[in-house]
Order: sequence, then C-alpha cells, then structure tokens
Amino acid sequence: MERKNTAIVLAAGQGKRMNSKVQKQFLELGGKPLLYYSLKCFQDSGMIRDIILVTGAESVPFCKEEIVEKYGLTKVTKVIPGGKERYDSVYEGLLSCENSDFVLIHDGARPFITEEIIRRGIQGVEKTGACVIGMPSKDTVKIADTQGYVAETPDRSTVWTIQTPQIFEYRLIREAHEKIRCRDMSAITDDAMVVEQETGVKVALVEGSYKNIKITTPEDLDIAEIFLKALEKMAGI
Repeated sequence: MERKNTAIVLAAGQGKRMNSKVQKQFLELGGKPLLYYSLKCFQDSGMIRDIILVTGAESVPFCKEEIVEKYGLTKVTKVIPGGKERYDSVYEGLLSCENSDFVLIHDGARPFITEEIIRRGIQGVEKTGACVIGMPSKDTVKIADTQGYVAETPDRSTVWTIQTPQIFEYRLIREAHEKIRCRDMSAITDDAMVVEQETGVKVALVEGSYKNIKITTPEDLDIAEIFLKALEKMAGI
C-alpha cells in the first residue's frame, strides 16, 4: 500500500541575522521568494502527497496569494500560523496532518533540497522510523567550556552537520512532541532531539548535500545566488 508522505515546511522565522526588514523566507532569490524553491521541490516530487506550510499569522494571506496560488503549488493543502518557537510551529504542523504515515519537516530557508535528498530520506525512514539529513563535517570541530576555552576535540570522522528535512513516522514524532511539551524545551534545536529524548528509537543519519544550505545571513544569500545560477546553467535555462 502506498504511504502518505507529508512535507511540513516551516516559514515562521524572523531572520534577525539577515539584517533585513523582509523576513528571510520571503527575500528574493532569482526573482522568486526564497520559500518558493523548497515548496516547488516538494510539489514536483512524486513521493510527496501533500504540503503543510507553517508561517507567521500575519504572513498567511501573503503566502496563500503570492506564493501558493501565484505559482500553482497545488499540493499545499494548508497554510497555518505557527507558534512562538520553532518547536511550537512544528507541533502546529503535526496537528494539521491528516492520515500521514511519514512527515518530512523542512526549513523553508533551505532552498536547495532536491528530489534525490527526498528519496534518500524516505528510504531511510522506511527502514528506521526516524532519520535526519546531514553531511559529514569538512572542518575540525572544537567543544568549548563555559570560559571559552577548548574542552574537547571530537574525532571529525564522527561529526556531522545536520540539515533538513528531518523525517519520521508520524505517530512517533507526534507522540514525542506531546510528551516533551510538559517539560522545559528551551534547549531543543531540532526535531531529532525530541525523538532522541522521548523515545528509544535511534535516529539515522542520511546524506544530504553540501549545497543544501540554510539562508541565515546576507553572505548565505550571496552563495545561494551562485548556486542558483549554476543550476540554471546546467538546466539550460
């Protein structure tokens, strides 16, 4: 039986490090809103049944009219307001899922997700129930102590930088989020941490792409422009 895979795309962040009056997910990249690119990838994927877009309450009309309707993103079945923190927005997205088997939780500020990444992620979650997209670190990583000195240097071969989407069995991630909400969540930075803390399920690492960057600072947007031009050249656009 074909499984229902739902993409939850998060676009409720303020993007303060971008130093822009426009929220980063709505900044233009190649003449289109940054958010468009990840939504379009999920739209075109035969492995994704539907998309739930989570954004700021004030941005819901804009997303519906200027992104979803304008670009014909028919798989976006719901555009909903998020919460105060990222994990609140994820939870709102989970509550809006209908009969989903697997959910792919993705940052709308990562425009370079690909069909290949989606495919590898779904294959990973079918085997394990929980997986995250990431890449082995190219840099040596230092763990700092509270005084700002090096406390530890982990073996680089064991260090990954984590990306999105993060992919889970729906019931697993829904139950994990519900359990953890009664406790302090201030240290939670991604959904894998919720599963790690609340279940006995191991989270698998699945290779993404070094181009699957998150647009956080103006420098990231400059890099994204270079990546996009290279992709357009390869496609003969």
